Order: sequence, then C-alpha cells, then structure tokens
Amino acid sequence: MIRLENIGKQNGRQIVFIEASAALQKGEKVGLVGPNGAGKTTLFRMIIGEEQPDEGQVSVDRGVTIGYFSQDVGDMGGLSAVAEVMEGAGPVSAVAAEMRELEHAMGDPERADEMDRIIERYGELQHRFEELDGYALDGRAREVLDGLGFSQEMMDGDVSKLSGGWKMRVALARILLMRPDVMLLDEPSNHLDLESLIWLEKFLKDYDGALLMTSHDREFMNRIVNKIIEIDAGALTSYSGNYEFYQEQRALADKQLQAQFERQQAMLAKEIAFIERFKARASHAAQVQSRVKKLDKIDRVEPPKRRQTVAFEFQPAPRCGEDVATLKGIHKSYGSRSIYSGLDFQIRRRERWCVMGVNGAGKSTLLKLVAGASEPDEGSVARGPSVKMGYFAQHAMELLDGERTVFQTLEDNFPQAGQAALRALAGCFGFSGDEIEKKCRVLSGGEKARLVMALMLFDPPNLLVLDEPTNHLDITTKQMLIEALSQYEGTMLFVSHDRHFLAALSNRVLELTPDGIHTYGGGYTEYVARTGQEAPGLRG
Repeated sequence: MIRLENIGKQNGRQIVFIEASAALQKGEKVGLVGPNGAGKTTLFRMIIGEEQPDEGQVSVDRGVTIGYFSQDVGDMGGLSAVAEVMEGAGPVSAVAAEMRELEHAMGDPERADEMDRIIERYGELQHRFEELDGYALDGRAREVLDGLGFSQEMMDGDVSKLSGGWKMRVALARILLMRPDVMLLDEPSNHLDLESLIWLEKFLKDYDGALLMTSHDREFMNRIVNKIIEIDAGALTSYSGNYEFYQEQRALADKQLQAQFERQQAMLAKEIAFIERFKARASHAAQVQSRVKKLDKIDRVEPPKRRQTVAFEFQPAPRCGEDVATLKGIHKSYGSRSIYSGLDFQIRRRERWCVMGVNGAGKSTLLKLVAGASEPDEGSVARGPSVKMGYFAQHAMELLDGERTVFQTLEDNFPQAGQAALRALAGCFGFSGDEIEKKCRVLSGGEKARLVMALMLFDPPNLLVLDEPTNHLDITTKQMLIEALSQYEGTMLFVSHDRHFLAALSNRVLELTPDGIHTYGGGYTEYVARTGQEAPGLRG
C-alpha cells in the first residue's frame, strides 16, 4: 500500500535518511521506533506529502485513504466536540455541513424567494446522507468520544473551551471515526488515562486497516503491533513481531555483530602485524603487497551502536519512622462536587501504593493532600516527623526558570556538588554533550520532566509522591526510571497510566470508587488478577 524506496533526506545539517527503504502492507500494524530526533515525524510527513524526500520516492497505491494524527492539533473552535469529530469523517461530513447551512437558510426570511431551490437541494442531500449512513455517524462519533473519556456535557460543549490534552483526544477521535485505509498515529497514547488507553488498544486491534504508529508505551505497542520498523543512523530496518520480540532480536543482532566485529579486528591485527614485520624485506615483497590489496578490499564491519542509557543509582534515602502519612476523616469538595467524605488512609514505610480510579475519582487530589499542596475541608493529614518528601506533579515543570540552562539549574539546586557528579546526573537523565547547555524555555515536555525528576532524585527523599511521572518520557528513559526506582528503599505513592511502570513498582493498590476506597495487598499485577480488569470503571 505504501512504499519508501531508497529515501534520502537532510534537514539543515542533519542527515535523517540515507538510502532507506520500507513498506507498509494491507492489514499490517506497525510500530515505528527510534531515538528522539531520528526522523519519525519526518517519515509521517513524507508519506502524507507534506514533505518530499531529497532522493528516492514515496509511493502510495491509488485510492488509498490516509488518516494522520500528530501532536500538533491546530486551532479548534466554533463547533461542539462531536461536530468537530464528524468533520473528519470524509464525504459524509461535507454533506452534513451543507445540510446545516441549508437548515439555517430555511429559517432566514430574507431568502424566502429561494425556498423551493433550498428545499429541493436539502432533499437531495438528505438522500445522500442516508446513503452514506450519516444518521449513524453522530452515534458513532459519540461512541468514540465516550471511549476516549468524554462526558455527554463535554461532547456537546464548545471544543475551544477544552484543554490541550482534551483537544488532542478530539483530533484522535476524528481519525478513528474516519476509519481510513491507513492510520498514521504519532504518539496516540499521550494524554490518555488508563481506561481510554485500554479502550483505544481494543479499537486498534479490531481495526482492519493498516496502521503505522509511534508510542512511548511499550505495553500498548506490544499488544497492537505485529511488525516493527526501526529508524537508526538514517536506515530503516524491519522486524516481524511485537516490540518485545524486536528488543530480543535487536539484542541478538547486536551480539552477533559485536562477535563479527571482534573476529574481523583480530584478523586485521594479524594481517597488519605481518605487513609491518615484513614490509622492509625484499624476499616477502609479493606476500606483503598481496595482503595490502586484500585489506583494501575487505568490507569493514562496524561495531554495534551503544544504545543503553546510563544507569542512575540512588544515594540511600534517609530512614524515617514506620508511620509515613496518616489521613483521618478527610472531607474534600470542589464546589458542589464531593470528592471524599470521611476518608481514612495510612501509608507505612517502604510501601509503594499505586492509586487507581476513574477520571474525577480524586487520584491527584489524594496526592496533593499527602504532599501538602492542598488542604482538606475537614479531617487531618499527618506526616511522620522524619519524612522528607519529593513531589512530582505536572505543574512542577512550569516552575523551571526558562532563562537558566539545564546545567545551571542543577548547579543552582546543588551548589555543593562537583561538576563531574552533576554531569553524570544529567547524562543519566538523557542530557549529554551540548544538551546540558540548553535553556529551560526551549526544552520539550519530556526533557522538562526528566530535568525535574533529576532534581528530585539526586538527593533522594524518603517519600516519593508522583503524579503521572512517565508522561512525555520515551521508552528508554521510562525503563531507566523503573530500574532506578526498583532500587529505591523509600516509600512511594503514585498515579500512572503506564502498565509496565505500575506492574514493576507497586506493592499495594488503593482503588478510589464511588462507594469508598478498596485496598489490595500485592501490586498492580495482583490487582488485575483479583479484579479481572486492568482499570476500574472499564466499559465492556
């Protein structure tokens, strides 16, 4: 359906693709992987014709429809969320839009003399709308929005009033409703809570078109894709299987390449030693020349590129008492909406609580109460006397000084630490080379999250309160964070929609439900086994 043949592409001084080739066949579900800046978005833009390759060609079979979801959703306004979604549904949306115009015209007294023509045209459109199954479209649009977490009120409200994250969901819903032959989805799992993520997973599994997507959620990708295309050093390499299988194959290929490289290096060293030893002897001149020519013709094996990130090791967290935080008789409301009514909850040393609950259940509110960022209307929150807390929330990223560089920010916070220690810390969190000289105002969401995390973990607290710590983080950085937090000996309370993160780090589950709280001994994996569902409130 889509073929990229010997693609060459350069952006400024950066070479993105060199003689790269790949194909997307009918019904394939493909994960596109590669480090940040490798060219994933450029590849999408070339497929839809927004960018052209410098060399080679991108060909799309005649008549193939493509839906592209990107992180740049553009302006939205003037329509309800459901109307905005229907706008993307191909020919039927154009018919619906003209019908709406004619409905307004019918009520306009100044156009009374055109009424016969308007009514006739409206009848034609109505017939066409029925042919295109338009009356079911509104229902289908609402079904998709419901799956992505919208309430009826939000569906019918002005889309311009929604936050950036909810507008992203509207843009995604447009593509899902369109059901094109090919979906190109750039990070569709960003901004989704766990329930919406699981709904989207099922939708994409059932979708019979071809799919090419990027995602920082390895579990999400594992369950959907049956092929991986990797962008690496300008080349495209295809692997059959899911993300986990790709990782295994990649590690095996690297191991084989390393062995091949070492064998060749040993052979070259032997040949060079012979040439050096006998080059001055006339009796060996023919042999020396023969070996020099042989070396010139050898295809040199390049060693595998080192992909592993630097591991981060915690300094030991200061010890605290057994009772870390105690909430008693908590009442909390926002306006007329009651979040908690008489909540009692206790956190003890070395417990790792993950907090589950549907949207609006009060997950972030609970974290704010424990962190002291919000006060209860009634009741008490007590933290142990020797508790030293680190609180990660999305707003923490907004508190960075935009004019300071990454390195200056680390120095400002840890003036006693040496340069080498701070550079090592920056490297662990993905800031290497010149990246530590970037000003905070130009950092991406992921880079800001990594910097805030580095600030919090360098001098570790004994209580970590984390609200969606993996938002914006790529798979490699998430894995580094999971490995680091696995070694952490303090106490944790966290909310996350990343199932790999939940399963790897929790040893307790707190579920917030309309009829109170439920607690589960054992972590997220045990919670799933006991409840039979991956998230509370899932619609079957």
